[in-house]
Amino acid sequence: MLAAWVLLAANVISLAYEVWRATAKSGTSRHDSMRVLLTQGTFIYGVAAVVLVLMFLGTAGSAWIGLVFVLISIAVSVFYYNPVVMPERDPGLIDWVEDLVFTGLLFVAAAFLILDVAGRTLS
Repeated sequence: MLAAWVLLAANVISLAYEVWRATAKSGTSRHDSMRVLLTQGTFIYGVAAVVLVLMFLGTAGSAWIGLVFVLISIAVSVFYYNPVVMPERDPGLIDWVEDLVFTGLLFVAAAFLILDVAGRTLS
């Protein structure tokens, strides 16, 4: 359950950031527009919402689903977002802080989910 809260926090921060980029920084890069947010963002945050609902409901296999989602998100962040998208956005302090916080929260969620699927808990 703690992993779900961490993942929720990461996605709320990410969505708020993307809305800011789509509005206040619109046109800075090809990634900064409401059109991109409404097309790509709807899919990405929609998948995240489904994963989060499954995790909060505690459905069978939700920890595994969450772990796969988080590991894919980490891979996208490290191997696509940082080397491709971030430089195009002409990043400032807010961009770097959001990126580090978001990715860091994904790693925290991954750690909790690995413990969960391994049948372990923090004590």
